[in-house]
Amino acid sequence: MSYLHACLLRKRTMLIVRSFTILLLSCIAFKLACCFSSNISSLKALPLVGNLDFEHVHEASKDFGNRYQLIPLAVLHPKSVSDIASAIRHIWMMGPHSQLTVAARGRGHSLQGQAQTRNGIVIRMESLHPQKLQVHTVEDVPAPYVDVSGGELWINILHETLKYGLAPKSWTDYLHLTVGGTLSNAGISGQAFRHGPQISNVHQLEVVTGKGEILNCSERQNSDLFHGVLGGLGQFGIITRARIALEAAPTMVKWVRVLYQDFSAFIKDQERLISADNKLDYVEGFVIINRTGLLNNWRLSFTPEDPLQASQFKSDGRTLYCLEVAKYYFKLDNKDVISQGVKETLSELSYISSTLFTSEVTYEAFLDRVHVSEVKLRSKGQWEVPHPWLNLLVPRSTVKEFAKGVFGNILTDTSNGPVIVYPVNKAKWDNRTSAVTPEEDIFYLVAILTSAVPGKDDGVEQILKRNQRILEFSEAAGIGLKQYLPHYTTREEWRSHFGAKWDNFVRRKSRYDPLAILAPGHRIFPKAPYDQFTPISLSSDYNLPLSG
Repeated sequence: MSYLHACLLRKRTMLIVRSFTILLLSCIAFKLACCFSSNISSLKALPLVGNLDFEHVHEASKDFGNRYQLIPLAVLHPKSVSDIASAIRHIWMMGPHSQLTVAARGRGHSLQGQAQTRNGIVIRMESLHPQKLQVHTVEDVPAPYVDVSGGELWINILHETLKYGLAPKSWTDYLHLTVGGTLSNAGISGQAFRHGPQISNVHQLEVVTGKGEILNCSERQNSDLFHGVLGGLGQFGIITRARIALEAAPTMVKWVRVLYQDFSAFIKDQERLISADNKLDYVEGFVIINRTGLLNNWRLSFTPEDPLQASQFKSDGRTLYCLEVAKYYFKLDNKDVISQGVKETLSELSYISSTLFTSEVTYEAFLDRVHVSEVKLRSKGQWEVPHPWLNLLVPRSTVKEFAKGVFGNILTDTSNGPVIVYPVNKAKWDNRTSAVTPEEDIFYLVAILTSAVPGKDDGVEQILKRNQRILEFSEAAGIGLKQYLPHYTTREEWRSHFGAKWDNFVRRKSRYDPLAILAPGHRIFPKAPYDQFTPISLSSDYNLPLSG
């Protein structure tokens, strides 16, 4: 009898617990539904010039990486900076109990959901770009510049400034990106050895902070915010306008490619070139592993110096290193003098003589060269595929050890995307910005840009495992690298990434976005407890003050 009584009691207890759990979950769901309903109602009441779209939000839940998908509550299409400020200020006024967050989205070229927000507001920054670009020439000011919207594309800036015979000094390899997006990271390409990254070529910014304040900032005005936002991953404010330094724009480019079979000789020549005064304007490089008919493919855009020797060169089964350089020149320059100068520069290098290929293109075509590849990939249905890319900054002192352990060992094929390698001068970077680099005079960008192309052996999981092997090897070998376009999931990893800059980074967050409203996709300062991303464990570092 006692046994039967115990069984009945146990069943009754389980039934009560189950009922209570269901009731609790129902209450939570009801509370969340009420919160969302309240959020929608209050947001709809905002006096905006643009509009908030609560229906067509799925496009804003994807990015170029094609691996994360967080559906926002709404997408803001701002027609003015005040629209952005009003939306953020509204959320700020809701206080710390609101779970609403805001993500600024340009062209959606983030790789791991950095420009997404779950049940928050995505701001479509391109809605601001119809504002006219304002080019100020040397007739107006001592040094030319252009004022642009944070949602403007670099390709549009190029087209507009060229009308005045001017152009920005520093670029990214791909120009169909927004100004705010690249300045929130750094913005680097083969010109960075001379001019520094794009964040080193900005005079002034207009920023909307996490409190909804619209602030102008520069070296002299609100300088802490100015330096914090540059390379700040969107954590302290949304860049709504930027003043970009310009220079006289060349008209033509002499473009050169050569191959090396020895990595040491390859980087020795790269470093020689970035240290030389005004010999070349662009220096990059590529790792090429087991590519068949490589030089034949080059013939589509380049001309071999020695066609016969080039035709006999075999790239199959080899690990090779391509040096790619360019010399800019103007319409009035003597083309023969330019060619002779490039020839003399190349004569000092140790490349494989049969692999010298050259081309002459317009400055505009050279800068927009990656877009040509985009068009081809789109036509094949290979553009909107997962891009589990890995971008690294490797110190000069350990780059040979990195190459020995990775190229041809962990990384055994480069047919599904380029592997870019080139040196950068740290002296051209401003250490006051939030951007993080290795602490050496020269460091290398190593960008492993593998795509998960359907039908190929390497799927997303295989590529991610290989990326992890590269990071684990680098950690074990003491390479001392830093991630560019960083992605981490724990507080310890973020602290390690920022190093000596961490305390200042946390201080700036508490000052300009104390409720952690902005850029939740980076998972640095989490806000929503039910975020589907891997949560970052909190510590005293995150006990941010709730007021400025």
